[in-house]
Amino acid sequence: MIVTLTCNPALDKTIELAAALQPGAVQRAAASHVQAAGKGVNVSRAVHSAGQPTLAMLPGAGNDPLILALAADQLPHRALEINAPLRTNTTLTSPDGTTTKINEAGPELDSTTLEQLTELVHACCTGADWLVMAGSLPRGVPADFYAQLTASLRTQLGAKCPRIAVDTSGEPLRQLFAHEAIHVPDLIKPNAEELAELLGEDLGEAQLEADPELTARTSTKLLRRPGAAVLTTLGAHGAVLATAEGCWHGWPQPITPRSTVGAGDSSLAGYLLADAAGEAPALKLRQAIAYGTAAASLPGSSIPTQTDLRIDAVSVIELTPRQGSRP
Repeated sequence: MIVTLTCNPALDKTIELAAALQPGAVQRAAASHVQAAGKGVNVSRAVHSAGQPTLAMLPGAGNDPLILALAADQLPHRALEINAPLRTNTTLTSPDGTTTKINEAGPELDSTTLEQLTELVHACCTGADWLVMAGSLPRGVPADFYAQLTASLRTQLGAKCPRIAVDTSGEPLRQLFAHEAIHVPDLIKPNAEELAELLGEDLGEAQLEADPELTARTSTKLLRRPGAAVLTTLGAHGAVLATAEGCWHGWPQPITPRSTVGAGDSSLAGYLLADAAGEAPALKLRQAIAYGTAAASLPGSSIPTQTDLRIDAVSVIELTPRQGSRP
């Protein structure tokens, strides 16, 4: 089972514009979509659509529109009751695929709520293969929450602790590597900008996207646990997977993007589904890219199903062959 935690979920409202966004002008929408979302929720949605077991954990009152939408979609979930409404994120997409996002702050979680949320995660992780902690942290949540939760799960669950994947940015991402190895997740999924920011080196997003070898060398600095992996998404340039076994670069055939909302979440889901199937690293990367590309070709925050995938349209090469492999 793949269990997900979304601390700051949102109703995603996507408005498709008939023409490029013109600030200050009045424009008509060509279409609009609303979906219960958040990075972890999106991962669970993709896993569920693939017919695999999942459980999405999140804060939210039972009568909140987001929680009601999850129930209507029959997505397995556990919501921790809170006395505050969840946020709505608005996305504007232009015909050329340009995306403008406006994200609300979300509710503030106090220390008691955080303790209850931690207890919920511990209770739901027993027997899971992966725990995905994804997205921003709402107000009131310390920046090292993901790091401390990772350490407490490993300490209390021991061998029964699932592998842990984290998809976040900024200080919560940096805090994962600011402590001992027990705080470091088994998998992170940064984009090029987040990877450069995490390492604090003289690197830029454009440099990493244009140079997969540089991305691979940079990513390997973060492999601090046995079996760890870094999946770095590079937008239209594909993605790089770094593991102790080697590094791979994959890229899709060009597409006309409709919305990039949820593309990174879909990539992570594709990787985890391939991992659950016991696939080799190169095939995990290929499926991750196929899922992300499919998401970018769909409207709004739509999460792809397996029928949307074009696995054969993804190319993968090994950047650093394993010792003893043939050139």
